[in-house]
Amino acid sequence: MTEPDAPPSPVGFEPADEDARTWWWQPADEAGVALDRALPRFASQRAAEDWLGENFTELAETGVTAVSLFDADRVVYGPMPLAP
Repeated sequence: MTEPDAPPSPVGFEPADEDARTWWWQPADEAGVALDRALPRFASQRAAEDWLGENFTELAETGVTAVSLFDADRVVYGPMPLAP
């Protein structure tokens, strides 16, 4: 938790504490089957979405056709197709 008088974290900051990174993408193939891929975890929805925006082409090239966004064990949205 941030102290009230602490300066804001810089944009793109990801805490070293893995427990603070609760946002993650679940990739799926075209049949809708979840793929077991080691994707990074993020401290915020914005960071997760920014990462996806920068990496969706590479994911699609490796057989990922859709993703779902999770915050811990809660589905936030998805499956969302990966299309340019």
